[in-house]
Formats: sequence, C-alpha cells, structure tokens
Amino acid sequence: MIREASWTRKTKETDIQAALNLDGKGRFHIATAIGFFDHMLETFAKHGSFDLRLKTKGDLNVDQHHLVEDCGLVLGKVFSLALGDRKGINRAGYFVYPMDEALAVVAVDIAGRPHVQYDAIFQRRFCGELDTDLVQDFFQAFAINLRGNLVVRMAFGRSDHHKMEAMFKAFGRAMRMACSLDPRDAASIPSTKGVVDDGRGS
Repeated sequence: MIREASWTRKTKETDIQAALNLDGKGRFHIATAIGFFDHMLETFAKHGSFDLRLKTKGDLNVDQHHLVEDCGLVLGKVFSLALGDRKGINRAGYFVYPMDEALAVVAVDIAGRPHVQYDAIFQRRFCGELDTDLVQDFFQAFAINLRGNLVVRMAFGRSDHHKMEAMFKAFGRAMRMACSLDPRDAASIPSTKGVVDDGRGS
C-alpha cells in the first residue's frame, strides 16, 4: 500500500505546496523562509520518519501569521489525504520527549473529531525568527484539517529553543505512532462506528 499525497493551496496571502510519504525515511526539504520554523518542521519529519517536502511563499512583509497557520492547514490536509480511509492505522499516538531540562508531551487521536488542547508558555516572543505566539495557530490548523484531536503540553523547561524542539520531536513521534499500521488488524477501521472521518469518531 502506497500512503503518499500531495496538495497545493494558493491564496492572495500564501502559496504552499506539500508532498508527503507516511512510510518514508525521515527525508525532508522544507523552505518557508522562516529559519527556525524550517528547523522545527525538519525535526518533525525526521522523528516521524515521514518524507516531507514543503515549499512556500507568503506575505511575510505583513507578518508570519498567514504563512505559519496555512502551513499547519496544508500539512494537516496532506496527512489526511495520505491516510485515506484510516484502515489499519493505530489511530492514537503519544510521546513524552525530554530535551535537556525541557519536557514536552504530545498525544493525538485521528478520530474525525478536530480539537486542540495547547498548554505551552515561552519566555520570549520570538524563538530564532519564529513568532512563538503562532505555534498554537499552527497546531490548531493542523488538527482541523487532519480531523484529529491533538494535545500539546510543555511540562517544564528553561530554554525556549529546547522547549520548542522537544515539542516538535514529540509531535513527530506521536504522529508516527498514530499513523503506523497495526499488523494485527490491518483490514479494519479503528472505530466501533466503522468510520473515523465523519466528524464524529468514537
């Protein structure tokens, strides 16, 4: 089974092209023009073992909001397309990731019930070039377009860089677990309702 997808979204604010292989080797080519955001998405792809290409243009002369949020939108959509009917997937995944003094927890349920619970505080407005206020918007857009429930919690940490990186590593690992195929039940939809993408889940 080939679990790949690509998607392009173009508006007056952003132009984003994404291509994804769920069963990849963690290869990536990310170009958002926001250096630290590139680093976080590369970290996500590597730790998720996803092959991911993301090429973007955006109105960064205004601010980063449209581009960061729309990257979440497009990535959520391309994951949803690659997952298809969700047959045989684990559906749920979680990971607790330590990075030096920081600890991040991410859990995901790809159940057709979009929701985000986000609990993270950063000391500074910017981490590298990335506006930390927009990270929650990224996860919100991702979850809505994935049609999944996403919980992101920064348990503790001192360095904003370490906190952010632990978060995206945990995100990659949790998504890897949720998207992985369960060899014991490869032909089954992982829901008592028989569907996981109807907006209701189980």
